[in-house]
Amino acid sequence: MKLTQTVKKGGCAAKVPAVMLREILAGVTFPPLIEGVTVDGASFDDAAIFKISETHSLVQTLDFFTPIVDDPYDFGAVAAANSLSDVYAMGGTPKTCMAILAAPLATMEPATIQQVLQGASSVIAEAKASLVGGHSIDDDTLKFGLSVTGLVENESVWTNAGAKVGDVLILTKPLGTGTICAGIKKQEIAEDFAREAIESMKRLNNAIDLLTLDEISSIHAATDITGFGLAGHGYQLAKASDKTIILNYSSLPLFKGTMSSLEKGWLTKAHKSNEEYTRASMKWNEGITELEKQVLFDPQTSGGLLLSVSPAFANDIIKRLSEKFPGTSIIGTVAMKQDVHVSVE
Repeated sequence: MKLTQTVKKGGCAAKVPAVMLREILAGVTFPPLIEGVTVDGASFDDAAIFKISETHSLVQTLDFFTPIVDDPYDFGAVAAANSLSDVYAMGGTPKTCMAILAAPLATMEPATIQQVLQGASSVIAEAKASLVGGHSIDDDTLKFGLSVTGLVENESVWTNAGAKVGDVLILTKPLGTGTICAGIKKQEIAEDFAREAIESMKRLNNAIDLLTLDEISSIHAATDITGFGLAGHGYQLAKASDKTIILNYSSLPLFKGTMSSLEKGWLTKAHKSNEEYTRASMKWNEGITELEKQVLFDPQTSGGLLLSVSPAFANDIIKRLSEKFPGTSIIGTVAMKQDVHVSVE
């Protein structure tokens, strides 16, 4: 069974479009925040932060989606790495995970579901966290993800709202999972050809363990790049920080198959919705083609971390992160707020 052929859309490309999500949320009256909540969903941050002591806070998040690759083990591993990423993006360490599982029991063998869970378990073990339970339902299509709780020191919380003028922007993984996985779904790309992207999606965004305390403190803002693409998540970081980010297009790291997949027109609906979401907040250099623009709209699944870093520590951080994240690159800078939030040069 090819899992991608059992669903209409897969991975983070299946997210509710950002414009529609904001419209939905605007019509809901939420309960007031209780004492201890220091970060909620107001700025579209990656996870919530709840202070539990004078030294530590809980990091809470969840994520789930439909299959983005055909192999069930790989799907479980990608889904787990993607869910755990939100804790890392807040500067935290994952501790406990609970599974969110929907499966078509009438048409899917138990062994396939077991492989999904085994793939997830392998990544959770690598993160030194525990799978402590979950919830499952019988559904028409396979969906899987995790609810994750982590810990973070209060003085080391990263959010998407702290970028400072003069900061250097670092991206830890190449771009292009959206278009490459669209090719897999169209059965135009063999998973062996897409292996670079698949292994990247399975890679934990655990940057903390590679950095010194001073380097961690030099990271003023962070977010992970997922379904809204580099354009969407970069825009949210810039807006939350009340800054403009200036991206150098030629410095963006790409998978080997990214441009060829885009050239063949392997797109998702999220490419269009991400462009619509960021259209009014972006400025493009005249030399950047319409095809090249799709790189920034490409919906990433388990994409890299976007870090806003003090320039004094940028080179050291690049050197340390490159050991685990070979695509790590400096892709831009942070400037004072201009007429747009994202400028691409």
